[in-house]
Amino acid sequence: MPEHYDAIVIGTGQAGPSLAVRLAKAGHRVAVIERNRFGGTCVNTGCIPTKALVASARVAYVARHAGDFGVEIGGPISVDMKRVKARKDEIAGASETGVEKMLRSTPNCTVYKAQAKFRSDREIGAGDAVLTADKIFINVGARAAIPAIPGLDAVDYLTNSSMMNLDFAPRHLVIVGGSFIGLEFAQMYRRFGSEVTILERGPRLVDKEDPDVSDTLREVLEKEQIRIELKSDIAGVEKVNDGVEVRTSDGVVNASHLLIATGRRPNTDDLGLETTGIRMNERGYIQVDDELRTSAANVWALGDCNGRGAFTHTSYNDFEIVAANLLDNDHRRVSDRITAYALYTDPPLGRAGLTEAQAVASGRQVLIGKRLMTRVGRAVEKGETQGFIKVLVDAESKQIVGAAILGTEGDEAIHCILDVMYAKAPYTVLQRSVNIHPTVSELIPTVLGDLKPLPASEKSE
Repeated sequence: MPEHYDAIVIGTGQAGPSLAVRLAKAGHRVAVIERNRFGGTCVNTGCIPTKALVASARVAYVARHAGDFGVEIGGPISVDMKRVKARKDEIAGASETGVEKMLRSTPNCTVYKAQAKFRSDREIGAGDAVLTADKIFINVGARAAIPAIPGLDAVDYLTNSSMMNLDFAPRHLVIVGGSFIGLEFAQMYRRFGSEVTILERGPRLVDKEDPDVSDTLREVLEKEQIRIELKSDIAGVEKVNDGVEVRTSDGVVNASHLLIATGRRPNTDDLGLETTGIRMNERGYIQVDDELRTSAANVWALGDCNGRGAFTHTSYNDFEIVAANLLDNDHRRVSDRITAYALYTDPPLGRAGLTEAQAVASGRQVLIGKRLMTRVGRAVEKGETQGFIKVLVDAESKQIVGAAILGTEGDEAIHCILDVMYAKAPYTVLQRSVNIHPTVSELIPTVLGDLKPLPASEKSE
């Protein structure tokens, strides 16, 4: 006989565990099914471990440049990658253990360590067990998308997940893909001592961003002697004695290691969704409405697998939306969310709302304010003057519609702008604020005091 629960949560990324605990505390009998590591991508192969590595890489970079600040170290700087990995593992391991302990110690919550597979809209296999539930929540995340490159199957290539196993700096790391994952690994391993080459098939890095962001990031990375090849199609790869040979449209690159960083794909292909009424799009993402309900009654999809956000914070917000609607009588929707994210290069990129291209495409008359980090006192004092602050304003409503801060502390300063956007307040509220000196945020009001029409916006009238 199947074991019946009030709710089944499949996957333990950023949405599933919190939702399971909320439901259990509300008196629901909950089953959680996890086939692999608790905490999902963020805890095990994403945010937490990679940012721990970024931190180690930054220390190595600062130590090498200590003389710029009048500090003498008195010897060459070396990186002990085994200790770097051990530090990363300790930080990430504590988070994974914490998630599992929380779930197993929660009353009304039963954990199954097994592969979940739907048998119908209401019945799920979990190893040898068969479970049914009134409500089902899917939080299975995503993994690296592997492109069809001739010869790749015969090569021991790396992904963002397998990179976590390295306890050495590759002699020469070739990265296929010039977006967020690729750029973060490129800079950190260059700072660890590797030679690094980025191969990007598009005309610029992170091509979803505005050209000024792409161009500045390229300057940042090339300043650290990272080789970047744009418009580079991969014709094939081949294993050679000392590593891998990558054939591109421009020639041949020989490297010791190859990292594939060409995007993500949802973990929906082995869930048995073909036995259900749950619809997916052509890329395998589960289709959901504005409250994260799937096409099957009383089944929800949260996190990366629904294609409505690819970040830890959006996954957690998915939990908040579902919990608010089911338990708090508080109507919340995905469409209430403002796009916001960060790229953790050094300097970081903090982004909120629309890009310039998106703002123009929306038909608005757009005002723009921009200031280089060379004119930000905090950046000058820290010796970190690469980048800029940019803010976009709707001329009619006077509301901020987008912003980018590519520069020191940009991942934190962006929240000054984001909070005003959520308040739907006119930009003048922030423009007239008195911010603390010396900070990066103090220059945001200055930027907003010097708005000008966006040229492309004027032409679109």
